[in-house]
Amino acid sequence: MILTKTYEQNSIHAQISSFEGKGGVTEYHIMFSVASPSLPFCEQLDRLQAAYETLTKQDLKNAVAVFRRYFLSDAANQAESLIERECENPYCALSVVQQAPMNGTKIALWVWLQTDMTTETYKSGMFEAAHNGYRHLWNGGAHNKAATSEYQTRLLLNDYVMQLTEQHCTLAADCIRTWFFVQNVDVNYAGVVKARKEVFITQNLTEKTHYISSTGIEGRHADPNVLVQMDAYTVDGLQPEQIRFLYAPTHLNPTYEYGVTFERGTAVSYGDRKHIFLSGTASIDNRGEIVHPGDILKQTERMMENIRALLQEGGASIDDIMQAIVYLRDPADYVEVDRYIRKNYPHLPHLIVLAPVCRPGWLIETECIAIIPADLPQYPCL
Repeated sequence: MILTKTYEQNSIHAQISSFEGKGGVTEYHIMFSVASPSLPFCEQLDRLQAAYETLTKQDLKNAVAVFRRYFLSDAANQAESLIERECENPYCALSVVQQAPMNGTKIALWVWLQTDMTTETYKSGMFEAAHNGYRHLWNGGAHNKAATSEYQTRLLLNDYVMQLTEQHCTLAADCIRTWFFVQNVDVNYAGVVKARKEVFITQNLTEKTHYISSTGIEGRHADPNVLVQMDAYTVDGLQPEQIRFLYAPTHLNPTYEYGVTFERGTAVSYGDRKHIFLSGTASIDNRGEIVHPGDILKQTERMMENIRALLQEGGASIDDIMQAIVYLRDPADYVEVDRYIRKNYPHLPHLIVLAPVCRPGWLIETECIAIIPADLPQYPCL
């Protein structure tokens, strides 16, 4: 079952979600945020790292981090200090993106931890966490400096395919989730879409097979020449029937109908639990049209309705969400959205960050991960 609690100390607020299945592995998602916007960046970073160290060493003694993502307000001026400080933490896949926390602070952190994992780091930077015959392969912050967003995306995906081949995996059979962070998404996202579609065809990822759950959203790297950066998650050791794609056709249409290539959601079943990964989900209907143009609260309501429909198809509910990232296009909408979530979903572990969605008419988008118990003895537990 999922347990949630909060930690507050020294101007740091942490939302902690945990799940322990019968297989013995306990998973934690922690969403760290700063409560004092007036503090300088170095002080916010120090306090956040101190809280992270306290929680992981005292409260989660047997858990290891498998993935960390930092959200910064000004990566060009903050990333270097963060990376220096991050070297003090045990290594795991690391993602650093400029998506300013909407509470007015300079830094926030999402970390995923698991117990009983054996870890390994490869020369490519890929991070492995293994247990019970499964190898969880994480990549964070992959980037290059090719001339355009299209070429950068093509290189990112082709390089990732090669990394997976070295691990005896494929993009089509084993990759569960990707994230593309795009500088100036209104201009550069078209190049991402084109490159992804063309690479996917070479990997037998088409509308007749399947795609991969993904988020494509505004996000900056510290280097202005990086137009696209990518995070990815793959699991080696799954049988094909352990992966199921979620569509919610009463609420959403297939993404290829409006020219993009990702799945709305992916459910991964283990012997003792099911992971549900929802891609960035916005206020859209099953014809691919924006619902409630220009109305942030009605778009938020429809977005949550779509999330509820996808989770229900996977056997889960809003209460099963372990973490959620809410993306806003317009900072002026933060107060209304924050009030709405606090009132209607007071127990939802989430962060709200500034990040325009890939389609200008969408004012808000949310991605999330949910976990529910399962009893599937034909598969190994996580």
